[in-house]
Amino acid sequence: MSYKLPIEMNNDNVKILSTEILSDNWYTLNKITFQYQKKDGSWQTQNREAYDRGNGATILLYNKTNKTVILTRQFRLPTYINGNESGLLIETCAGLLDKDNPETAIKRETEEETGYKITEVKKVFEAYMSPGSVTEILYFFVAEYSKEMKVSEGGGHHEEQENIEVMEMPFEEAVNMIESGEIKDGKTIMLLQYAQINNLLG
Repeated sequence: MSYKLPIEMNNDNVKILSTEILSDNWYTLNKITFQYQKKDGSWQTQNREAYDRGNGATILLYNKTNKTVILTRQFRLPTYINGNESGLLIETCAGLLDKDNPETAIKRETEEETGYKITEVKKVFEAYMSPGSVTEILYFFVAEYSKEMKVSEGGGHHEEQENIEVMEMPFEEAVNMIESGEIKDGKTIMLLQYAQINNLLG
């Protein structure tokens, strides 16, 4: 049974009336007033807040021979104030693009966070992670790694107050940590399941 997608939105369906900056302390929080044309042709005025932190990239490093993956662990304040007792989150390496293209950015972030210098990466998909409130689109990558690629301890940028622990673990263990609840980060779950579905580690 086929499913017919709704008519694709275009600029004619939306009219931005005003944009007000509510905060630009770290990233930018905007209050946007716009008109949206409904199916019956009438226009409805709405107000929404959108958080603009730029776009980002994330990567799963995997080793086919050892059947291991590289993950990171760091303190995430929003999870702490929402019930994560330690505030620590196990994640795939990730970072903002800044002014780089996604491939360049993820290679940079991989070396900064994990200490592995990789040259070949594969983009597998992209996704909006919280489209109801955050503008960010995230580019997802995978790449093979080996011990020869390790050039530093990683851990992130001291200037950015990053304190990142690098974790190498069996792929099967990482997948099981999704079910146990030890891994709760969305991007990490998506990449681990991509690797599982596509049999990346053989």
